[in-house]
Amino acid sequence: MKKLIEIVDTTVRDGEQTKGVSYRKEEKLIIVRRLLEEVKVSRCEVCSAKVSPDEQVGLTHLMAWAKSAKMQDRIEALSFTDYDKSIAWLEPTGCRRINLLTKGSQRHCELQLKKTLQEHLTDVEKTVKYAQDKGFKINVYLEDWSNGIKDSPNYVWKMLEAYSKFGFDKILLPDTLGILNPFTTQKYIAETVKRFPNMAYEFHAHNDYGMATGNSLAAIMAGASGVHVTVNSLGERTGNVDLAQIVTTINDHTNFTTTVDEKKLKEASQLVETFSGKRIAWNMPIVGNDVFTQIAGIHADGDKKGNLYASSLTPDRFDRNRDYALGKLSGKANIEMNLRKLGISLNEDQKAKILEKVVELGDLKKNVTVYDLPFLVADMFGAQRYKTFRVVGCVVTTTMKMKPSANIQVEYNGEIYEETAVGSGGFDAFMIALRKLAPKMGIEIPKLIDFEITIPPGGNSNSIVEANIKWDNGMTTHAVSSDQVKASIKATERVINLIYSKELLKEE
Repeated sequence: MKKLIEIVDTTVRDGEQTKGVSYRKEEKLIIVRRLLEEVKVSRCEVCSAKVSPDEQVGLTHLMAWAKSAKMQDRIEALSFTDYDKSIAWLEPTGCRRINLLTKGSQRHCELQLKKTLQEHLTDVEKTVKYAQDKGFKINVYLEDWSNGIKDSPNYVWKMLEAYSKFGFDKILLPDTLGILNPFTTQKYIAETVKRFPNMAYEFHAHNDYGMATGNSLAAIMAGASGVHVTVNSLGERTGNVDLAQIVTTINDHTNFTTTVDEKKLKEASQLVETFSGKRIAWNMPIVGNDVFTQIAGIHADGDKKGNLYASSLTPDRFDRNRDYALGKLSGKANIEMNLRKLGISLNEDQKAKILEKVVELGDLKKNVTVYDLPFLVADMFGAQRYKTFRVVGCVVTTTMKMKPSANIQVEYNGEIYEETAVGSGGFDAFMIALRKLAPKMGIEIPKLIDFEITIPPGGNSNSIVEANIKWDNGMTTHAVSSDQVKASIKATERVINLIYSKELLKEE
């Protein structure tokens, strides 16, 4: 059997140290439940002791769920070397597993604590004994361990010698400032395991040099039994090792395994992206929006003829789809694969003309997506398939003291409908009015799950803006206008036409 590597998620603890990120207690519970129940990480570190009364209430709420789900042993909290203070804060919450923060380098111990190693160990032992008497299970962090083992190894060896007798479950080795590389990581972990083989070690990487995944892989190969992660690489400065990247790396580049369900990684990424407010890069490995997208015509042609540009990172493995982008580098295969996806049949001459138009738009830096193709076909060849719904008119009123309102008039299958509504913004008012009309028209409006307005670099108040809307049916529509509300309305008009247009284009 393959050795199991524990994946310890700290998205809602260390990940909350990302600039501008703060989770409400309800959001923390949702994230932790998703990670434990669906993604199936091994454990979750969920908060730091003594942060605030509201954090204590949130942990109590989270532990009540964990107990009902029989997962209380998979919830951990960061605590401090403060004798009884952290334990007194944690005890009422029901949390009984702590990760005790201690100083893993001589500089931190002497300059920050103003103590000798022996004085620090005395404080640690006193705190540990108190926690154990209260029924707590304890792991221990060696903060700044990477600098410690590099600059003051004897300090680290003496600390671990003492810790080998303290009854810790696991020794947590953080690269606190992200200074290591895979070679030094493997060297230091291997030496640690060799000197103290009877303890279990977990590695906690930071990504300051962009090597967190490589360092975590090296730690595992050298004998670490677990790694600490965050979703979307959240964390202080450049963040921690990304959950999706290290899990996939373990599965593909080692003989080890994890409990994580790869098909749930993208959904977890989107959830944390929403709650954190931190958008991930389009090309972020595994979970980025564009990582399973081919744009070069030669790549699309190769895939069409035998998946020549595929690797073990297949999109279906992560419950995703392969896309073929449209732009000035597109080829005939890009057009054919996207038309097939939409169920549109064109003859060879029409395909050539569509490709010519897509290349032309790409040269003009216009964003063309698969969902734009039907409208290009309709405009170029006179088809009516995608013209069953249109916004005839919309008046949006915004004042300083009253809620924005929208008065809309739409046409669906030749009939006119009108409605008014108020909302938190102009587009929100439009959407509320549209949803009120939906039953009358006999349609359902998809749920908006992501919404982005972009302005070109160097733009000003009259710049053309682009609205990109992601819907819960998997479609993404976009439109441009000099007014962001108009652009958003046009993008909404497009998604309704895509869903409810019935006629099929016939091959000429």
